[in-house]
Amino acid sequence: MMNERMNSQALAATQNERADFVQVIDVVKNFGEHVALNSVSLTIKKNELFALLGSSGCGKSTLLRILAGFETATSGKILVDGEDLSRIPPYRRPVNMMFQSYALFPHMTVEDNVAFGLKQEGVPKNEIKERVADVLELVQMKKFARRKPHQLSGGQQQRVALARSLVKRPKLLLLDEPMSALDKKIRQKTQLELVNIIEKVDVTCIMVTHDQEEAMTMATRLAVMSDGEVIQVGTPNQVYEYPNCRFTAEFIGSTNLLDGVVVEDEPDHVFVECPGLDQRLHINHGITGPLGMEVSVSIRPERVRVTREKPEQKYNYAHGVVKDLAYMGSYTLYHVQLANGKIFLANLSSLVLASDDAPSYDDEVYVSWGASSQVVLTS
Repeated sequence: MMNERMNSQALAATQNERADFVQVIDVVKNFGEHVALNSVSLTIKKNELFALLGSSGCGKSTLLRILAGFETATSGKILVDGEDLSRIPPYRRPVNMMFQSYALFPHMTVEDNVAFGLKQEGVPKNEIKERVADVLELVQMKKFARRKPHQLSGGQQQRVALARSLVKRPKLLLLDEPMSALDKKIRQKTQLELVNIIEKVDVTCIMVTHDQEEAMTMATRLAVMSDGEVIQVGTPNQVYEYPNCRFTAEFIGSTNLLDGVVVEDEPDHVFVECPGLDQRLHINHGITGPLGMEVSVSIRPERVRVTREKPEQKYNYAHGVVKDLAYMGSYTLYHVQLANGKIFLANLSSLVLASDDAPSYDDEVYVSWGASSQVVLTS
């Protein structure tokens, strides 16, 4: 029993250490009267790839710069592996940053670029040579060691910048819009390559991006930010499938939002009455709130069916007219105008569209969705 208790305590301590590896505690940053960060608090696990996602000016880059030591927080503190970063000068922090522009020295070779930081720290030559070779092997750039940056593609330059960041063996790696300089085709390939490289080294990573697809593809968890505040934190699946407010629902992907009031709330279902719809919305779970409360109901386009015939279901459908079609390759995005004038979005797969009876422009159709395909938003 004693050994079992000690093992469980050790496991709990390990899990706690992982959960508390990076702690951002009530961080505020003011630039004069402008509040860039407003009491931001986050906990990031060890070896996690965590994304800060938001539009320009939301505060994500300011937080990254505070972590790197390029800015100082007005108040609050940040701990990395139990150490308060405010007490450590930037050049001694266990943190390294990969810049958006890569910031490679054009007159230096690949291996000299990677070795630069180690030389500045006075690391012995033999160790520098070994560490540079190892990290170039890791990012698959060893055969380009003698080339200059202008002789490399954008993706190759990015790998060199990553190698330079990793060679110093930081505890925390910061990525500032890591894919912004790459075109879309290379970006999609490089996203997974970058994740695989980071997973092979013992490093915790925080990435800043405004690209939702990039965050959803690369991050184990992400924080949605707006106006200097953290709106929601969770895995990509959690944030997409279960947004906690209108902002997140609209910012992450596309969604249909129907405004209404709660007219019935039971433990296993909710009815919401929406102006302009002939029947109520039926949601198959309860919520916390009074009758008559104003809410929004989020329905993702990929959860919506489009048919010429009226659905047999009693709730969760609407009649409309196809106003626009956007062909996206694997699916087509339908814009259906409802009787109340609202445009409703629906994704139809190419398999459905192969049918001779697929709805087209100006056709009258019905849009419908399941009771479990809706998320009730109270803010």
